[in-house]
Amino acid sequence: MHLSTVECALEYMVKQPAHFCFNIEAAHWPTQDILAERLAISSGVAVNSYTEPRSGNRFIRFDAAPGPLLVNYKAEVEVNMHAIDPDLQEVPLGQVPDNIFRYLLATRYCESDVLCAQVQQMFGSLPPGISRVQAMVEWIRKHIAYKPLSTHSNTTTQEVLEQRSGVCRDFAHLGITFCRALNIPARIVVGYVWFDEPPQDFHAVFEAWLGGRWVLFDPTGMAPVDRLVRIGTGRDAKDVAFATFFGDVEMTRKEVTVLEHDRREKRQQEAVAPALPTLA
Repeated sequence: MHLSTVECALEYMVKQPAHFCFNIEAAHWPTQDILAERLAISSGVAVNSYTEPRSGNRFIRFDAAPGPLLVNYKAEVEVNMHAIDPDLQEVPLGQVPDNIFRYLLATRYCESDVLCAQVQQMFGSLPPGISRVQAMVEWIRKHIAYKPLSTHSNTTTQEVLEQRSGVCRDFAHLGITFCRALNIPARIVVGYVWFDEPPQDFHAVFEAWLGGRWVLFDPTGMAPVDRLVRIGTGRDAKDVAFATFFGDVEMTRKEVTVLEHDRREKRQQEAVAPALPTLA
């Protein structure tokens, strides 16, 4: 069980009337409890909020007039991941549930159909199961260099393999592509998590469907996945963008903060002063 305070501050200069969609709030998800949260947006903005039933992803949408725009989200979230069985096996295709099947298909960034033969040659002979996924994760970690700004929002898995560098979303896309090419359902997960290398940012990992459950993996090796505060789950990065906007807009600031707490210390503090319903 892990307790974290997460926060993001986003600032934009809106040059012409624009429409925004944000996915920055902690998701409604079985492995995490949102103990307190606060969302603040520049005054005068009428916000529409909705939750996607299938993924638990939470979105806010609104129109913004020209001028500066500030979006701030802060939450206290408790994450409680279950232990992973080291002997989990791959699920035969005929037994993959209907609602999971779409995570077997190639997508815009994860060209598992194009790379299928190459991936089969690289990993097809390994014993199936969680150990094969872990072997793929280790290959990515060893052969792909983590280089900020080395890729852009349209970079695909093929391009990352060619240049052998990328950022966390590229590492996640590689893991997803490798899994799908071997008929293992896989999807991207984005969230808040503390890691050693500053500055903090949103972090992308992936999860594979093994033994009838989803299992998280971080090919970058930068973050403990059992502490990830989930924001978004999707087929690839286009499903989990933290911000999408339509119009002439310039981002002027992005700051992500993650603080981890010892749960025992938190309980001692609450015994002295009851927790407030919202975060300051």
